[in-house]
Formats: sequence, structure tokens, C-alpha cells
Amino acid sequence: MGKMPPLLGLISRFGLTGLVNSGVGFATMAVLDVGLHMAPALANTIGYLVGIPVSFVLNRTFVFRHTQSAAETMPKYCASVALAFAMNQLVLHIAGAALGPGADQHLAAQLCGMATYTACNLLVCRYWVFPAQALA
Repeated sequence: MGKMPPLLGLISRFGLTGLVNSGVGFATMAVLDVGLHMAPALANTIGYLVGIPVSFVLNRTFVFRHTQSAAETMPKYCASVALAFAMNQLVLHIAGAALGPGADQHLAAQLCGMATYTACNLLVCRYWVFPAQALA
């Protein structure tokens, strides 16, 4: 079996990192939202805040294999996360209104928001935060 194409490798590493980070974030959201009956948007916010430092380290070192210092890339990463999170909150609000109340509906809306966040963050990280050098 030959070497994996660079873009496929990048997407695979991003996916693996995302699974780890999403598991941590979603578990936090689920406990706060469904278990402790916290407002969905607040539970979602805290879930992402728990995962941001882990995500930055894994994305910088494992996914994009970027060599610029953390001091150079962290502000851009934080901007990327902020944009992705704003998109997440928009989708969470729309999905929550469309799906209605209830634990299953809240969790489905959380998953929709997470998918939006992931796609947005991948694109911004790939093309702005950790540019092309990383396709090895």
C-alpha cells in the first residue's frame, strides 16, 4: 500500500483530532445541558472552552505539523475558533428552534452546531492559521 495523498492525510488527522476533541466537548455539553439542565447555549460554550487548548496543540503539532511558534499562531487560531463558534451558535439556535424542546432534540441541535464548527474551523485553519506548508 502506498503513501496516503497529502490532503487525505491532513483530513484524516483533522478528523481524528476532532473525534478526540468533540468527545470531550460533547460529553461536557451533554452533562451540563441534559444532566444539569443548563441553557443549551451556555452548555455549548463551556464545552468548547474546555476543548480549545487541547485542540490548538493537536492541530498545530499533529494535524497541520506547523513550525511557526505558538505565539504566532495562537491569535489566528483563537480568531478561527471565534468565527467557527459564531457559526456554531447560529446553527444551534436555528436547529434548536426547528427541532423543538426535549433532550433528544437538544442533543441533535448540539450535533448540528458541532458539524458546522468543524467544517468552518478546518477551512480557516488550513488556509489562514496553518497555511500550506503542512501538507506533508
